[in-house]
Amino acid sequence: MTIQPAAMTAAQTDQTASRYDRTTITLHWLTAGLVVMLFLLAEGWGFVPRDIRKAGQSLHISLGILLAAVLVARLAWRGSAGRRLPPANSGLLHFAAKAAHHVLYLLLAAQVTLGFLFRWAQGEPFAFFGLFDVPAAFAPDHDLAQTIGGLHDTVAWTIIVMAGLHAAAALIHHYVLRDGVLRRMLPGRG
Repeated sequence: MTIQPAAMTAAQTDQTASRYDRTTITLHWLTAGLVVMLFLLAEGWGFVPRDIRKAGQSLHISLGILLAAVLVARLAWRGSAGRRLPPANSGLLHFAAKAAHHVLYLLLAAQVTLGFLFRWAQGEPFAFFGLFDVPAAFAPDHDLAQTIGGLHDTVAWTIIVMAGLHAAAALIHHYVLRDGVLRRMLPGRG
């Protein structure tokens, strides 16, 4: 049995079936992939030998710098050239979706900032895939590093929870409401 929302019109179905442009889709999935990889690396290095842990931390730092660049590109694209689609919903659902997106962007920006601050407070150098070093912005402060590290962990878990809710909402749109919202962001679909 297919559940269709009673208030969905043919015009709304056509609007929700519209797709985002290739750049928006690529930046979305690149962000999602980086967030998952960064989270898994951070959660996993406690279970590996020290030499592997150091390599994992180095990769985590490089991917974090890459996430910072992707986030800046994503915000610039969204603010300028990104395809604007009509809202998929109205009322409370529209407000909730918009609020969730803003919270995710805010959390990602906070996480990237905390990552940089954490590394600087630790006083350890960090580099982007060995290509260049990121210079220290201030003197090391190990007490501050502990505080920032705790915040970095908390924000990471908050992002994972919010991203999980975001994914669950997309799946509800696809399998329950069947309104085409998920197809807007899927790569390679016509």
